[in-house]
Amino acid sequence: MTYLSGIAVFLASGILFYAAFRLARKTRFAAALALIIFTGLGLRLYLSLDCYLHPWDERYHALVAKNLIRHPLKPTLYDNPVLPFDYRNWTENHIWVHKQPLPLWSMAAGMALFGVNEIGARIPSILLSGLAVLLTYLIGARLFSRKIGLLAAFLHAIHGMIIELTAGRIATDHIDIFFLFFVELAVFLAVLSAQRKRLILDILTGAAIGLAILCKWLPALVVIALWFILRFEFFDRRLIGRAAVILFAAAVVVLPWQVYIHARYPAEAAWESGFSVRHMTEALDSHSGPWFYHLMVMQRSFGEIIYLPVVWILYRLFRKFSARRRLFLVAWIAIPYLFFAFVRTKMQAYAVFAAPALFLLTAYFFYYLKRTARKWKPGWLPAVVMILAVALPVRYSIDRLRIFRPQERRPEWIAEIKNLKIGLPPGTVIFNHPRPIETMFYTDYVAYGRLPTRDEVEIVKGKGHPLAVLVRGEIPGYILGDRAILLIKETPVIDRSFDR
Repeated sequence: MTYLSGIAVFLASGILFYAAFRLARKTRFAAALALIIFTGLGLRLYLSLDCYLHPWDERYHALVAKNLIRHPLKPTLYDNPVLPFDYRNWTENHIWVHKQPLPLWSMAAGMALFGVNEIGARIPSILLSGLAVLLTYLIGARLFSRKIGLLAAFLHAIHGMIIELTAGRIATDHIDIFFLFFVELAVFLAVLSAQRKRLILDILTGAAIGLAILCKWLPALVVIALWFILRFEFFDRRLIGRAAVILFAAAVVVLPWQVYIHARYPAEAAWESGFSVRHMTEALDSHSGPWFYHLMVMQRSFGEIIYLPVVWILYRLFRKFSARRRLFLVAWIAIPYLFFAFVRTKMQAYAVFAAPALFLLTAYFFYYLKRTARKWKPGWLPAVVMILAVALPVRYSIDRLRIFRPQERRPEWIAEIKNLKIGLPPGTVIFNHPRPIETMFYTDYVAYGRLPTRDEVEIVKGKGHPLAVLVRGEIPGYILGDRAILLIKETPVIDRSFDR
């Protein structure tokens, strides 16, 4: 994939989005939406064609998913932990319950169908990310208008951070894409439930919340608040009963896995539960920031103009608090942003499940300006703001997709890792490799990123495994003097050789 391919993708996307715009002008909304979703999927697929696993956190998720193909109910990182391990270290342990299982199971299914490779691992995220664009349209069309839903769907389709998450390029990757999709699915079902008031829709809403929790835990409960806003007319037993139905349906989906891992792997499950809570009280892995961190980075994800519609809708809500659609949008945005303001660990994608609400808000504000443009003085101001509301997200999308910059899509180290299979016997344990997680994904060897101690050398030998050490940096004499240890020289890919 070269520099020119990025330009070709940019031009093709521009043509298709323009065609969607022309179709929308003719009120052919279904055809316009199909083009938007198709082009959005193309952008996600383009960025997902990196022929390597990204360091945080995709490589860990992909390796666990690869192991889940063989044993779906036993999530492992080091599938064969030759050496003793600390279950509290999620980057080197055996049983891996650091994340909820649904995205990992889906990645495993993708690789079972399409092969153990990067694309197989990313296909579920690509598909769900595209379906989320459809959900944004459906929510917008039902609560506001088809035009607002379509513009919101376009903003969703081009959103740079969501596309990067889909491709696994930034931290929390596929986990947050799955979480975004199932939260939005639950929101859509809550909208349908409010409009049709059928029990089955409440049950499905709860089930979707449960699936979202199986992606990324309890922030999915924001949907309960949104459901109350949409359904609240007066507080009575019937409303409480329907809310209980939703919570019960969510619990039926969520609890079996939680009970299973706490019974089957009690130490690991208890530690990870505590670790999740520590995100709220500690800045883990140096991911710190001020309380307004997510508000501050909002401009990088949604364009600097995003603060205008936020202030606008707060003002409109203040003037008429009973406006249910406005309260719904404000709650969908405010609850996640307020919650993560108090969480000490800060990461840019934590509040991404509020992104559809921001797309809808931007589209809502856009059409408000268009409808009231004649009342503004100076008259050109609404047009400028409308242009910026769309142009700035497009600019950030281009920047995050690196369309006009050369990209290394197939680095040499991938070939070097795969070439290990040529010279090493089965069952080899590799030490001192700079990419041990990737090595275990692309091969069937066990790999560690450090040198073995004398005792560890004996442990590996005692278990009957061949032992190899990558020669980089200073190698201790007890390794150099051991004729049973294979020394892997750092030579060019084709000429790789093995001593002894």
